[in-house]
Amino acid sequence: MPEISRFFGIVIRMYYNDHKPPHFHAHYGEHQVELTIETFEILNGKLPTRVLGLVLEWAALHRDELRSDWERARQGEPLEPIQPLE
Repeated sequence: MPEISRFFGIVIRMYYNDHKPPHFHAHYGEHQVELTIETFEILNGKLPTRVLGLVLEWAALHRDELRSDWERARQGEPLEPIQPLE
């Protein structure tokens, strides 16, 4: 699963040929969550509250890039890295 961003110990990934709705995966230690790109609804998993807040802040800043990477993944194309949260 390609890594598209990494910040504060959080790794953001996206699978090729993953199920709909469009979403991404955030991993932090032994925790992981799947969040939709459009509404940031949690599809599966759980993160510590503070970490989830950082992921949501990052995702809100990069929603268009997440959409683009989702489309690239559907086409089997290489995903573009997304700037980390600073």
